[in-house]
Amino acid sequence: MDLGIAGKRAAVAAASSGLGLASAKALAADGVTVAICGRDHARLDAAAAEIGGDCVPIVADVSDAAGGTAFVSAASEALGGVDILVTNAGGPPAGNFAATDVDAYPAALGLNLLSVVAMCKAAAPPMQERGWGRVVAITSLSVRQPIANLILSNTARAGVTGFLKTMARELAGTGVTVNSVQPGLHGTPRIVELYGDEPPGPVGDPGDFGAVVAFLCSEQAGFITGAAIPVDGGSYTALL
Repeated sequence: MDLGIAGKRAAVAAASSGLGLASAKALAADGVTVAICGRDHARLDAAAAEIGGDCVPIVADVSDAAGGTAFVSAASEALGGVDILVTNAGGPPAGNFAATDVDAYPAALGLNLLSVVAMCKAAAPPMQERGWGRVVAITSLSVRQPIANLILSNTARAGVTGFLKTMARELAGTGVTVNSVQPGLHGTPRIVELYGDEPPGPVGDPGDFGAVVAFLCSEQAGFITGAAIPVDGGSYTALL
């Protein structure tokens, strides 16, 4: 299916591996020119080569608001503007309530909440001026169903979901959509880091996840906004 986004320009955060890389590859396959970021120059260049399509690698750290703003600014300068923003970042350290100090929360909120707010603040106003834009945030299934021993991630990603829903309602009708995609377990380095060779459930293909992100950026998805879509192979068990 032609998604109608060939020639658009996308900034995909934390895309040197994992779900960010899969999302960037899916967008590039549909003719989008993509800028990606990561902290490791060599890994970033390798990812850009894998993505192809004139992908622009930008060394940037989106673990806080300043880094998020800097990435979007650099991507906009390199591409001549940003039509599509895919927010993404690594997860904070594992831990439960008893073992996690209060002092650990600000960094987690910076990584998975404030960096997203900053990227949206930098990217969305120009999209509104042009009358077209797509924001897709990669969050986590933990927003719907908190994951044991990931209290920092559970907390920060729930907060960013509230922000995105509010933003979506405010931008509705402007041509800019705002959605999030909630991964369950996918074959990424993060899952290996957390669970080793014994993940607690079915493991998905990152490429299939990237295809969902690309669809939400499409012309056909222009009336989908404020959605938080689980892509989890049936791991979420509640009815609502």
